[in-house]
Amino acid sequence: MKKSLKHRLAILSDAAKYDASCASSGTTKRDSSRSGGLGSTEGSGICHAYAPDGRCISLLKILLTNFCIYDCAYCINRSSSNVERARFSVDEVIWLTLEFYRRNYIEGLFLSSGIIRSSDYTMEEMVRVARDLRLKHNFQGYIHLKTIPDASAKLIEEAGLFADRLSINIELPTDAGVEAFAPQKHPANIRRSMGELKLKIDEAREPTLKTKRRKRFVPAGQSTQMIIGADATNDATILGTSARLYGGYQLRRVYYSAFSPIPDSSQHLPLIKPPLMREHRLYQADWLYRFYGFDIAEITHGRADGMLDLELDPKLAWALANRDRFPVDINRADKEMLLRVPGFGVKTVMSILTARRHKRLKMEDLARLKVSLKKVKAFIVADGHTPMNLLDRSDLKAMFMPRPEQLSLL
Repeated sequence: MKKSLKHRLAILSDAAKYDASCASSGTTKRDSSRSGGLGSTEGSGICHAYAPDGRCISLLKILLTNFCIYDCAYCINRSSSNVERARFSVDEVIWLTLEFYRRNYIEGLFLSSGIIRSSDYTMEEMVRVARDLRLKHNFQGYIHLKTIPDASAKLIEEAGLFADRLSINIELPTDAGVEAFAPQKHPANIRRSMGELKLKIDEAREPTLKTKRRKRFVPAGQSTQMIIGADATNDATILGTSARLYGGYQLRRVYYSAFSPIPDSSQHLPLIKPPLMREHRLYQADWLYRFYGFDIAEITHGRADGMLDLELDPKLAWALANRDRFPVDINRADKEMLLRVPGFGVKTVMSILTARRHKRLKMEDLARLKVSLKKVKAFIVADGHTPMNLLDRSDLKAMFMPRPEQLSLL
């Protein structure tokens, strides 16, 4: 008996929750109210995600199918997993995207898929969705495709002509992990596909000789997803892998996805189910590397096991381990050192640099910038404020620890 469209939507939208990286920031602005067509990459719109600029965006986030010929031990949709299966046709995905958009539920599409028949067959189906949305329906909204690494370079290139962002999943932090838990996937092929995509993106950014215009090709760049906790890889190795990916492939983002054990799994993975807090700390550490000038070694050197502190954010943990670098005078310190003060974000630092040209800053000025004075007071000097002996206190770390919660007896 064929499942209804509504039933399949429930199955394939739930299956897509394990795919990360659905923010639409970074692409080119397109507005159908000016250029004609349907949809827009800007504005607000059943997947809610937060872009780096703070906007809440809504995408139809589904799988083309959760059937899969691969048997990756960490994947809920692997071939030997006892889950309910479903599949959309290309036309059904297109219809759902357009109808959800017309009802103002979404501003774009995030499409992934299990592998059916072959990598090329699956990739071709996904490309057809994006191509027909653009060319047949003049859809101007955001499209993100999770591409298949083993698919032909021609198909991935075609996908880049119609999608705003492409993702090629690195799967696990180490080659050994991929070979152990996803033996049908090959790390060298994944990296090759990521490298080829980078070259195509770089080529598109160069203006042509005739028109001096740049070619539209994956304007929001490429990203990748990494499963954490499926093997025993520590955080230092995970972040080191991310740093190499950023440097080698100019990724817009590495997404970390906390591994959840599969109830019916016949393969015994390590019992290292990381809490969501570990995922959160990795994102924070990733941010410090990308935007705050920290090296990976600095972020992870605090513990001998190479793991991040789950109780403290990485910048605060670094500051506590490097008290000799503090206090920082907010009226004299350079931008690089201000960015290392716990509680100071990039916007706060830029505001401090601007404001101190006109006056000496006090703690009240930081309060007006919505800075947590409790968090920063031990690490800074301001006009009328010195931390006294706070940095020398043996219980300084305890001052920042979350308060214990009283558990209910009922």
